[in-house]
Amino acid sequence: MQSVELNILHSIQSLFQCKFMDYIMGFFTTIGNKGMIWFVVAIILFYFKKTRKIGICVFISLICGVILGNGILKHLVARNRPFNVDNTLIVQFIKKPSGYSFPSGHTLASFEAAVSILLYNKRLGIISLIVAFLIGFSRLYFGVHFPTDVLGGMILGTIIAIFVHNFWEHVLEKNKSKKYIRRY
Repeated sequence: MQSVELNILHSIQSLFQCKFMDYIMGFFTTIGNKGMIWFVVAIILFYFKKTRKIGICVFISLICGVILGNGILKHLVARNRPFNVDNTLIVQFIKKPSGYSFPSGHTLASFEAAVSILLYNKRLGIISLIVAFLIGFSRLYFGVHFPTDVLGGMILGTIIAIFVHNFWEHVLEKNKSKKYIRRY
């Protein structure tokens, strides 16, 4: 399986790698660093009353991902990064990340945020998903994650966002019904 994934990474690099793409993918990988773009998005969404609930769900999802993905799964799986396995995968243009590879933290945070937004606002959600896909692809482009690392981040991020959304909506509905009963 690992050889198939390495072949995919080599194919991506041979098909797409050029100076222009280095800058584009460098931009997307940089905005995904530590999920900071998504924390900023959560703060902006929280600021406006109309989108406050979305901001809260994005923030809670991101915290869950840091704990589950980066805090637990990366250390349990302890998977080496592709460039440590195959030294012909040259990481150019960005600083080589340290730590383990599975799941992709950039992708995990991106899909937690994008799916959280999508569940409440389709237009903003689709834009967020496009950015999330580009951030995930940038990790493959630079050879810092295996395809299954990115896929794992996508799946786990989606699950976390749906779980947080459903939990939040259950809590809100429960609180709304209590207020209704108290008022009458």
